[in-house]
Amino acid sequence: MSATKAITGAGAMAEAMRQINPDVVAAFPITPSTQVVEDFSQFVADGKVDTEFVTVESEHSAMSACIGAAAAGGRVMTATSSAGFAYMWELLYVAASMRQPVILTLINRALSGPINIHCDQSDSMGARDSGWIQLYSENNQEAYDNLVMAPRIAEDLKVRLPVMVCQDGFIISHCVQTMKLEDDAAVRDFIGPYIPFHPLLDTDHPVSMGALDLQDYFIEHKRGQYEAMMNAKDVVKKVSDEFARKFGRTYRFFEEYRCDDAERIVVALNSVAGEIKEVIDELRSQGERVGLLKLRLFRPFPYEEVREALSRAKVVTVLDRACSFGAWGPLFAEVRAALYDLPEKPLCYDRVFGLGGRDMLVEDVLSVFAESASVLKKGRVDKVFDFLCVRGGV
Repeated sequence: MSATKAITGAGAMAEAMRQINPDVVAAFPITPSTQVVEDFSQFVADGKVDTEFVTVESEHSAMSACIGAAAAGGRVMTATSSAGFAYMWELLYVAASMRQPVILTLINRALSGPINIHCDQSDSMGARDSGWIQLYSENNQEAYDNLVMAPRIAEDLKVRLPVMVCQDGFIISHCVQTMKLEDDAAVRDFIGPYIPFHPLLDTDHPVSMGALDLQDYFIEHKRGQYEAMMNAKDVVKKVSDEFARKFGRTYRFFEEYRCDDAERIVVALNSVAGEIKEVIDELRSQGERVGLLKLRLFRPFPYEEVREALSRAKVVTVLDRACSFGAWGPLFAEVRAALYDLPEKPLCYDRVFGLGGRDMLVEDVLSVFAESASVLKKGRVDKVFDFLCVRGGV
């Protein structure tokens, strides 16, 4: 039976990994993702899973081991954060280009320097073009549910790509929330057995992996990756619909919170959505037509669906928790591109917040909506890009 449990976000991910029971986990600890692999290693020691747990000397080695194990024919998982994720960088591209359905829990944390162990999304956003499917999670329940769905998405033969499931470091990973853990047997029945595709250990049907690929075929293989990524949209929808039927919780590419008649909409990722929803409820009680579009699927980016969801808004404020130096924020760039083909575009601008874990308080969210009200009244955006909650001038 399912159980209601008070648990941290990292602990919830470890529980999902236990229920998935992967063949191999290779990992190296880094704050704030350490609890994921600590808890899971205890499950291994207690005999609660059949997993081969590989202790490695670095995150680069962890992803190398994951790729090798996946190529051999195993269901493979890992977890990391920040600089550890960056240390995997080269291998992220290899995993995707070799079409290995590795599953990674990414606890979002700022990248150095200066040294910082707290939350922003510079790690995952830096890897947005690595070829991994990216799912984002507002809270412990959504993170757990996304991880349960991840193997089904990654292993679909129309996709065969790695998936990272993201949650905010400390804010979610170390926050105890009450959530529902589904029955072990029900989760394993939903995921199903792993069916390897051209495994290296099938010596009767030899294949070559990681071969040199020069100008003769490289671009064709990249087009294949691109097509697989675009196929992932339909697969994410299919798997999410099946999840809803089985477990009763519904997920789409994004959540539209009180957007039906909203004039002013904020677009955001992950945990800040909770504070935004509280403020929206307060402003709605005062008659203001405001809403939130909380994105769950960032890669592949659902351009058409986002365009439709925002088409009736008059002002769109995008909140980025990562900075793309010399450019607009990564979430804003995608949202603005999605809106480009609308005949009547909403006023749209970008605000970067929360870098290095700086809190976004309710009063800060109120100021975001106060600014959008001013933009609506003036009918123009005076500053397309700016930082929130920063001391001093620029």
